[in-house]
Amino acid sequence: MDFHLLIANLTNPTLLFFVLGIIATIVKSDLEIPQASSKFISLYLLFAIGFKGGQELAHSHFNTEIFLSILFGLAIASLIPLYTFFILKRKMSVSDAGAVAATYGSVSAVTFVSAVAFLEAQHLNFGGHMVAVMAFMESPSIIVGVILMMKFDKEQKQKGNLKHIVQHSFTNGSVLLILGSLVIGLIADSKQAEGIKPFTTDIFKGFLAIFLLEMGMVTARRFAAFRKYGLFLSLFAILIPALNGSLVAVLSHYVTNDTGNRFIFSILAASASYIAVPAAMRLAAPKADPGLYIPMALGLTFPFNITVGMPIYFAIIQHS
Repeated sequence: MDFHLLIANLTNPTLLFFVLGIIATIVKSDLEIPQASSKFISLYLLFAIGFKGGQELAHSHFNTEIFLSILFGLAIASLIPLYTFFILKRKMSVSDAGAVAATYGSVSAVTFVSAVAFLEAQHLNFGGHMVAVMAFMESPSIIVGVILMMKFDKEQKQKGNLKHIVQHSFTNGSVLLILGSLVIGLIADSKQAEGIKPFTTDIFKGFLAIFLLEMGMVTARRFAAFRKYGLFLSLFAILIPALNGSLVAVLSHYVTNDTGNRFIFSILAASASYIAVPAAMRLAAPKADPGLYIPMALGLTFPFNITVGMPIYFAIIQHS
């Protein structure tokens, strides 16, 4: 691994704001981001990513690589919960195992945003179709997780049927906004779109820094509650994403030769959802403990990916 790259990533201003958020919570500071502001920033980041991706997609021609990329993304999101479920089921209840497996099969839009910033620091671009791939990867893992829970937990009666779960996963606010923004960016007139470019591009990193400041505070609070669950889940939350990201970094070579696209694939495989999946699991797995899968994704996997994981995946891609 290139340690200069690691140091550069660790001194990235947006990441340093994440660390500041953790410190603020540890020292019990009264620093806080108003909830309304936090929600606006979240919506802005999703909108900006989706719109820019749509604009890039509008300037590219649908080809075999785009088709294979979508299929590859769907396969990743389906296979990860399939194998992780059986690892988790050895130590956890079926409901908890299904919810955690779905969490790690799905993707994190915030980690995706951080990956975009990482690529920009390396002066690399990625295909607009990767935004669509990310959006499509939100749902398959939820479906696979629910099917596994229905199959292996004979005593539990699910409160929501599979149709409702699938519908909810696509109408979830974050998924709907990024897909909608992608479509709008795709069909919008290029000259008219230039008018909002300063809003979608120039201020993006500033909003990301504030958002990661809050993520740092949330991470520190939830990580404290997670520690009681032991070493097994802590190791899982770091080693499984590292394995998934590294493996996909190598396998993505068969889908695309573009370094930026391969890096996005690896970070999507390594990330874990803490927005879409928890919302869906409230319906699908009422017995599953959110105190497990949310702190795992947000308290361990997210910090690992944006500090150590990204340089590792990038180095693998460069040497494969």
